Amino acid sequence: MLLGFKTELKLNNKQRTALMKHCGVSRHAWNWGLALTKQILDHNKANPTDKIKFPTAIDLHKWLVALVKSENAWYYECSKSTPQQALIALRSAWKRCFNKTAGVPKFKKKGKRDSFTLEGTVKILGNKKIQVPVIGILKTYERLPQVLIKSATISRTADRWFVSFRFDVETHLASETSVVGVDLGVLSLATLSTGEVILGAKSYKKYSAKLSRMQWLNRNKVIGSANWKKAQIQIARLHRKIANIRLCTLHNLTTLLVKNHGTVVIEDLNVSGMLANHKLAKSIQDMGFYEFRRQLTYKSELYGSKLIIVNRWFPSSKTCSNCGTKKETLFLKERTFHCDSCGFEVDRDLNAAINLSQYVSGS
Repeated sequence: MLLGFKTELKLNNKQRTALMKHCGVSRHAWNWGLALTKQILDHNKANPTDKIKFPTAIDLHKWLVALVKSENAWYYECSKSTPQQALIALRSAWKRCFNKTAGVPKFKKKGKRDSFTLEGTVKILGNKKIQVPVIGILKTYERLPQVLIKSATISRTADRWFVSFRFDVETHLASETSVVGVDLGVLSLATLSTGEVILGAKSYKKYSAKLSRMQWLNRNKVIGSANWKKAQIQIARLHRKIANIRLCTLHNLTTLLVKNHGTVVIEDLNVSGMLANHKLAKSIQDMGFYEFRRQLTYKSELYGSKLIIVNRWFPSSKTCSNCGTKKETLFLKERTFHCDSCGFEVDRDLNAAINLSQYVSGS
């Protein structure tokens, strides 16, 4: 299977400038291609009898070379694969939009999610060096896996630059055969059917006051000034810290689950529907339910464990894990499950986790 690797780069000022130029070329190519494809879609909508064929990534790159690259000399200061990969990503974004698995692609703005992809002479040199086209050899802070790679993506978060790439790894065979049910929640990140409760990082809640103050102090600074740029970097650093704390907690939990259990059972949560509750939306986002499932999906394949996703309509919270009786209603404020049939009483989240673990044998 393919596994991603991401690490921070150790750069000098000349290399930082080169990376920013590549980000600018990638962003310009994306925005140009997005504007063009939107014009084609608008034309086809207005003229149903005289439609223009929607361009492929190859068509977009040919038009870019003929119309844009020849008029903008700064394109030639960067690798030719940078705009090409940006247009390939744009075509993939439109494909997801047409398949209704994602929304309409948006225009990119300078300074937000700066990144670009390089292809060609990309290879790892030694333990802490990677060679990329045009820019040359880049150093890293940690050791790189000694593998063959064809492309690499370089991105910026706050004032730090990262390189990421994918490579093939061998999957492991699961040594454990136990089944565990995992119930995700807001008060605690996860409750396991074994009775273990994993608390969430709640990093945004912890630093929300500091973040609000930093944004409040930045409200009257002149956009583009030196002080405004310093404040923007400080805010971005705090956002990065919040995200890293959340990711660390999720990585520890998902690795614990797939290494110690042969089968992991979770519920297919309607996260977008849950976010409609504005009283809980901030807490739900702070837990990172989508990232939890994403990590669990690829780690279960890597370590050989089995991931079972139960239908969202399965009444895990309303069903008694002792006798199987289903309650008609169960309010959100009821944190303890009490069965009227057998008198069984247990924590609501633990009851749901046990039902999820029993779902495997029941199905």
